[in-house]
Amino acid sequence: MVCGIDEAGRGPLAGPVYAAAVILNDSFPVILLNDSKKLTENKRNNLRGIIKEKAAAWGIGFASHSEIDEINILQASLLSMKRAFENMMKNFSSALGENICRVNAIVDGIYVPDIGVPCAALVKADSKVHEVMAASILAKTERDIFMEEMAKLYPQYGYEKHKGYPTKAHRDAVLKYGPSPIQRLTFKVNR
Repeated sequence: MVCGIDEAGRGPLAGPVYAAAVILNDSFPVILLNDSKKLTENKRNNLRGIIKEKAAAWGIGFASHSEIDEINILQASLLSMKRAFENMMKNFSSALGENICRVNAIVDGIYVPDIGVPCAALVKADSKVHEVMAASILAKTERDIFMEEMAKLYPQYGYEKHKGYPTKAHRDAVLKYGPSPIQRLTFKVNR
């Protein structure tokens, strides 16, 4: 069984990095999938529901902004991937049954998390491997939902628009109001 793993949120100046792990089944409508960056927000949100409903297994994990500052963004990304995989295995182990011992993972990028199963890194896997495409979509949509909630708590930062990415508006808000409570303090905010 192939488990796709991907993350979202390595580049922002604020908020957590999210990851997802997904195992698809033979009946999943893979024709709907694509790299999350190539889909509209509406399409991603629709696919989020389809993936959660029809995938054989899925899990979400994240590493907080303070963990990112403490261990660096690469290590936090790998930690979020490990958490996503562990959550998937915990929540779907009975559904996967005996197949659980035949799981192999493919991760988008060049680094792999330590997850206890064979795991291969593949550059651009989020545009080549259906399971990684699905993971990419879940990671992106889950992070976006979190950042939209943070926008309600900290409206002056405009998180609902830029999701914490280093736009001019975000940088200007940080320079005007100071760092938000979810700011990554080790990331430079300069214009």
